[in-house]
Amino acid sequence: MQALNGARDILTLGGPVVVLLLLMSLVAITIVLAKMLQFRRVRINDRRSARQALKIYRSGNAAAAAASARRSPNPAARTLARAIQLRDRPDVPEPVLREEIMQYGGDMLESLRSHLRPLEVIAALAPLLGLLGTVLGMIEAFRDLEQAGSQVDPAVLSGGIWQALLTTAVGLAVAMPVIVALNWLERAIDRCAHEMDSVVTRVFTVDLARTSNVSLSDDDDERSHDTPFV
Repeated sequence: MQALNGARDILTLGGPVVVLLLLMSLVAITIVLAKMLQFRRVRINDRRSARQALKIYRSGNAAAAAASARRSPNPAARTLARAIQLRDRPDVPEPVLREEIMQYGGDMLESLRSHLRPLEVIAALAPLLGLLGTVLGMIEAFRDLEQAGSQVDPAVLSGGIWQALLTTAVGLAVAMPVIVALNWLERAIDRCAHEMDSVVTRVFTVDLARTSNVSLSDDDDERSHDTPFV
């Protein structure tokens, strides 16, 4: 009951600006929870599935690699499966294949980035709304001071300033967690995009480590044939 009374007092003192900021915070919380559920559903931090499928592909078993990648909902793994599937089409030029894979991966990343723009707007707008409420409150407090004339009560002035600063505090309290959540979400998407680009690039490039090992073994064989028996 005391908490409800305190919240009611804040709404009464802060006025429409505080009400608007609280509504914005509810919107931000809803978006963040929805994105966290989406990220959990697609296992955005799973890098093992794509790398394991890539390892299978480089061992020479493309069908098993594609099947392994498709079993994971991770965007990097799904894009890898698409790349392996298209890589086996010799009738299509490689630039066209890359363009198709980039489009496929871009669509998945766009789905992950959806609804992040409202969080950016809330993070930028909340402190400004709080400052606006403070300015309006200060104007109201000094207008009351002017009307009081010589009968100035310092308690009235300090109370008005306290009420005005309340909106700034609420605005900052709304903006700071939103900024933290937004940066975390964007960082998770950036890491997923990097992993996606990395595994797809390795589908179209030669395994240099494997090639060097093969070359070294061939050189050793040649040396063994050239060396006369003692």
